[in-house]
Amino acid sequence: MPDTRTTVVIEDDLDIRTLVSAVLESAGFTVHAASTGLDGIELVRRHEPVVTTLDVSMPGIDGFETARRIRAFSDTRILMVSARADEAEQRMGREAGADDYLTKPFRPRELRRRVEDLAADAGS
Repeated sequence: MPDTRTTVVIEDDLDIRTLVSAVLESAGFTVHAASTGLDGIELVRRHEPVVTTLDVSMPGIDGFETARRIRAFSDTRILMVSARADEAEQRMGREAGADDYLTKPFRPRELRRRVEDLAADAGS
């Protein structure tokens, strides 16, 4: 069963990973962060987060493949975060298992709201 206040952040860019982690921690979440898809998959497996934020463009396996692998064993809510704003990318994200899609650059307040909404949806 997912922990209702635990999140996993999967983001290869250190500055963005730090920002996302800080925003979620200030909202009361426990955050586990990874810089690669494979490390993120392991964190999801280990910590059973209610929400996972996931970058699309990462070295190694991309966010789409990471989402597919997470969906094979977890019901965590996935929020894809990407600089790619086109509808085809968003559709691919949802087909891979994402629940929501947030475009970079984003406002920290918007990130927090989206994660809070996904966490609330998971609890209902």
